[in-house]
Amino acid sequence: MNESHDLGALIGRILLVLIFVLSGLMKITGFAGTVGYMTSMGVPMVYPALVLTILVELGGALMILIGYKTRLAAILIFLWLIPVTYIFHFKPSLHQTGMEALINQIMYLKNLSMMGGLLLVASYGPGAYSVDGGRKAD
Repeated sequence: MNESHDLGALIGRILLVLIFVLSGLMKITGFAGTVGYMTSMGVPMVYPALVLTILVELGGALMILIGYKTRLAAILIFLWLIPVTYIFHFKPSLHQTGMEALINQIMYLKNLSMMGGLLLVASYGPGAYSVDGGRKAD
């Protein structure tokens, strides 16, 4: 990669993971509320699921941010987003109206967009401005 590609990869990684870092921190600070929400959505084994979610969101995002084991972290978050997107945001609008349907559609598409970004990171790696730097395999 050349310098402009590496800078773009760094800025892209920062922008991509910002939502996961903030979401993970909010789940830590609002643990009880998140347990309640996850329970209302029918998530089984809520406490282990929430701890795993925090580890994936915060841990995986920080790995991508600094560029350490970047491809692995991107695939991990991508795979984690599949059930998350289905459980929390896949709501066919047959039973929803107006704003509720629109918000769910936007959240669903947001997750698909993040999944696309994660696949790009997994495919092309973190660039030179990373812990992994010039290593061939991370």
